[in-house]
Amino acid sequence: MSHTSRSQSPRSRTPRSRTSRSRAAVGAFAGAAVLAAAGASVPAFAGSPAPPPVRAGVNGPAYDRVADFYGAYVDAVTDQGAGRLGPQLRSFYLTSDLRTRLARWEGREHADGVLRAQDVPRAWKVTAGDSGAGHTWSTVRLTWGSAQHPTYTYLTVQSDLSTKKISDIRQKG
Repeated sequence: MSHTSRSQSPRSRTPRSRTSRSRAAVGAFAGAAVLAAAGASVPAFAGSPAPPPVRAGVNGPAYDRVADFYGAYVDAVTDQGAGRLGPQLRSFYLTSDLRTRLARWEGREHADGVLRAQDVPRAWKVTAGDSGAGHTWSTVRLTWGSAQHPTYTYLTVQSDLSTKKISDIRQKG
């Protein structure tokens, strides 16, 4: 009897063990589904492909428009084969008056008036500033040089609150 009991015991444990593992896996999967539904980050199961990167945007405050402009403009100037993209971006994001003043400045300085430089920065950053009298100001930091030895220039960019168009660009300091 004890021999029969021993031989049945391993068999009877095997199904319970598999059932326990199945329940644990189902529980883990259900828990992961609940977390995912709640917006939590859930690690991917081994062998599953990672989700593709996602970027989003909204029509937000004027300094977001300044960031959009500088991001697109730096790309357009970097990719010199972009042809008319730089002027098209200027036409869309900048007021007519500013475009006229930039053309005069560029004729005198022989540099890009949007960047206030003859070269193209390797990075940019926009920080919101104060607002008043129908305008808002942003600070644009342009990064030059290598990652090991960066240098920065700062621009004050004025935007009209009603149109969100950039109406002035000046070098700080």
